[in-house]
Amino acid sequence: MLSRILFLLLLAMNIGVALWLYFAPQPRAHAFAAADAGVPKLVLLSEREHNGEPNAELASAPEAAAQPGNGICSSIGPFPTQADMRAALNALTPLVARIQYREARSTETRGYWVYLPAQASREKALVLARQLSEKGVRDYYVVTAGDEPNTISLGLFHDQANADKRRDEIAKLGFAPQVVARTEELPVYWIDFAPERDHPLDWRAHMLAQNDLREQTVRCF
Repeated sequence: MLSRILFLLLLAMNIGVALWLYFAPQPRAHAFAAADAGVPKLVLLSEREHNGEPNAELASAPEAAAQPGNGICSSIGPFPTQADMRAALNALTPLVARIQYREARSTETRGYWVYLPAQASREKALVLARQLSEKGVRDYYVVTAGDEPNTISLGLFHDQANADKRRDEIAKLGFAPQVVARTEELPVYWIDFAPERDHPLDWRAHMLAQNDLREQTVRCF
């Protein structure tokens, strides 16, 4: 009997508490201001468009940030060796915004060869050589191997003027010598750089020992 009374009493208390919570007045939440006094309220672009406000135009076009690969840079060279290139690279690196080097190939003239064209056989080449000897020519050589067998070499010259002189001397003796430039493909090096904005670079002032360099424009990297 006592337990039933306690159960009913607890049930009545729970019902009373529930009714009080349901019907009790709720306190109003404190509304915070969207912005401090005197500070303009932020408005999203989408809200402005929905409100029918036209988009404001910029007073001036924004300046585009420089991006690698755009614009024009400078390239100087050719440097004949890696040592020359690296010395210049070290001197210019603190003075420019960006810098790099690249390798290229250059065809260099190594001299000039005066010769009589190849004969049909070695016997004919020897006959022609004896004719040269009979006319007082001593500096010649019959080529017996390589790419030009049975050719008669009349000399190698560093300067073309000396090669042309030798050719003319032999031609006056009734022969038909020829002159050909001997070339070789060699690696050379170039330095590409982007100068600092508003600070033109006088790179020649830092390359006093190399007066044969030239400058050209390249696409920025």
